[in-house]
Amino acid sequence: MAKKSASKKVTKKSKGNGDGAFMGWRRENDRVGVRNHVIILPLDDLSNAACEAVANNIKGTLALPHHYGRLQFGADLDLHFRTLIGTGSNPNVAAVVVIGIEDGWTKRVVDGIAKTGKPVTGFGIEGTGDIGTIAKASRVAKDYLQWASELKREECGIADLWISTKCGESDTTTGLASCPSVGNMYDKLIPQGIYGVFGETSEITGGEHIAKARAATPAIGEKWMKTFQAYQDEVIEAHKVDDLSDSQPTKGNIAGGLTTIEEKALGNLEKIGRKCRYIDVLEPAEAPAKGPGLYYMDTSSAAAECVTLMAAAGYAIHTFPTGQGNIIGHPVVPVIKITGNPRTVRTMSEHVDLDVSGILRREMTLEQAGDALIGMIGRTANGRLTAAETLGHREFVMTKLYRSA
Repeated sequence: MAKKSASKKVTKKSKGNGDGAFMGWRRENDRVGVRNHVIILPLDDLSNAACEAVANNIKGTLALPHHYGRLQFGADLDLHFRTLIGTGSNPNVAAVVVIGIEDGWTKRVVDGIAKTGKPVTGFGIEGTGDIGTIAKASRVAKDYLQWASELKREECGIADLWISTKCGESDTTTGLASCPSVGNMYDKLIPQGIYGVFGETSEITGGEHIAKARAATPAIGEKWMKTFQAYQDEVIEAHKVDDLSDSQPTKGNIAGGLTTIEEKALGNLEKIGRKCRYIDVLEPAEAPAKGPGLYYMDTSSAAAECVTLMAAAGYAIHTFPTGQGNIIGHPVVPVIKITGNPRTVRTMSEHVDLDVSGILRREMTLEQAGDALIGMIGRTANGRLTAAETLGHREFVMTKLYRSA
């Protein structure tokens, strides 16, 4: 399959200076990454072994194995391609090697990623076999990795950042401390021109009237309500047994003091602050197209699925409030863990990037917590590894809408 080379690299100087400046990699399409990965991306589950073999051969590359890609159709297939193409297009990725069982669908992913201008090459296994494919792909991956290693960072402004959020293993401290810390960050950074996004459609149950009211316009509010009701009708009501017990809220949520999905929803919505209004409602893995601002994405509340979808939409840093201690990471996007639970800080400190438990002890204000998170985002953008990165958490989970043919 033909190699897609990078177009001439954009070298436009960032307008960002001052306190919000960070050193990032400006990509060919002018998006800015905070990591510089070369990824080996399987089209389908059959190609995982070849991708992992290439990553084993070429140290410093990352394989992203997953479970799907065969006999999908309709909206489910569209989401599959959107997620793969979006992941390869993420600005934290410098170059991509795509491997699939056959050439046709592999080329579709390659062509989609190539629109960003970054280097990408695809290989089909049929007619060549694993050994020949791995050998050819390894040579390309080596060239890409060495090329990427010489890319220079440049000073970028805070408005170049796309920051997503999703919470997990929530408890009573989450709605009181870690989620409001994210909301305070958004209240401060959205006006400075960043892109933000929140989601978790099922987890807003009981707070849907609040979410609808936070839309930028009545039309966007109605669009959000239509999305919420479709999830309720087509997913929850269509498949639940009696209620959402043991799922929403989870056993971990209940152990942490949350008794109903309504309580969980109110804590969840603290992540969008006091002033922000979302300007559009996105499909899963859909890139925002209305300019800077806060967006809503229709996602599952499952951590790995949600983070994967938001990364595929182009978000480069993820903020993750947790109470009981969720350990999720992602192979491409750094996931910043924030907790206000002093027990979690004490017993799971290796998973915590930012401790805001001082809010509960009245030793830290919400304003201070928001500033501390902004500081951690800046440090992460400048290269600090998150706890999830240092521990090797690289969860990459595709969302599937229904059974394959």
